[in-house]
Amino acid sequence: MRVLITGGAGFIGSAVSRYLASQSRHDVIVLDKLTYAGNLTSLAEIASNKNFAFEQKDICDRDAVEAVFKTHRPEAVIHLAAESHVDRSISGSDVFIQTNIVGTFNLLEVARRYLAQEGSALAETFRFIHVSTDEVYGSLGQDEMFTEATPYDPSSPYSASKAASDHLAKAWHRTYGLPVIVTNCSNNYGPYHFPEKLIPLTILNACDGKPIPVYGDGAQIRDWLYVEDHARALALVLENGRLGETYNIGGRNERTNLDVVRQICSLMDEACGKDKSHRELISFVQDRPGHDRRYAIDASKLEAELGWRAQEDFESGIRKTVHWFLNNRHWWEPIRQRVYDGRRLGLVAG
Repeated sequence: MRVLITGGAGFIGSAVSRYLASQSRHDVIVLDKLTYAGNLTSLAEIASNKNFAFEQKDICDRDAVEAVFKTHRPEAVIHLAAESHVDRSISGSDVFIQTNIVGTFNLLEVARRYLAQEGSALAETFRFIHVSTDEVYGSLGQDEMFTEATPYDPSSPYSASKAASDHLAKAWHRTYGLPVIVTNCSNNYGPYHFPEKLIPLTILNACDGKPIPVYGDGAQIRDWLYVEDHARALALVLENGRLGETYNIGGRNERTNLDVVRQICSLMDEACGKDKSHRELISFVQDRPGHDRRYAIDASKLEAELGWRAQEDFESGIRKTVHWFLNNRHWWEPIRQRVYDGRRLGLVAG
């Protein structure tokens, strides 16, 4: 298949692009605006592959998206292009509304018209995989888990914008018959993770001897998913998922934020041989507004229908992640110097 991956130079998108371009027979076309979080270096290992192409375009520009469809004639779309950082959505929600809602609308409309022009043969095999987040479900109690039937209850501008895009994708399937599948994933981590998020920020602040911020009491619980496990899951959904369905993707690795930070500090102590523990850098800071307390994904449907299992538990995945960042300074140092230096985001003035 010729697979168009939007946001394919971002964290999850680049993992999916690398996986499909190197581990499958699919042709991969990456469409990415290259915002602050997009990085062509993340695609370097597949950039020279004959089955790879790149288009620097903005999904909010419908004419540009139509041109990509006309040029490359995709047989599937994996839609990952999104503004994704909750803190940034708190202090600047405009771009989240434009990219996550309007951009998704543009893609759905371009795909719908494209299939209408191409005819029924392509429509029967075409797939539009809309990749979303577990944050659309809101916050859980102590013993519950998110299932595909959990009602939406978003808490942040980011999760609200993703919830809106999910509803658009499902509506375009029900109203127009667009062959849509929606996925909702838990918190991803792994190589090439932009350092505004908890895990890479903790690793790099520890590297630099800077304070490691922990929001509130650090007892918020997240379910962690190694990004390469997520890429494998999306490939299975692309090839074997049922149209009109939703699949939750989670690693079954619940940890409090404080436990995650402490585990990274222990791995940094082990790797760097410091006299003092990196735990001494932990600094409790003002909590994020509207901070959800717990997320946990029930991935039983994906596991039962498509035979997917996460290959990494949190202990193996976080060790790989820490060592990747320690061994790939060439990737993250330019980001820390020129794009994002680790300062606190998402504080509401006034």
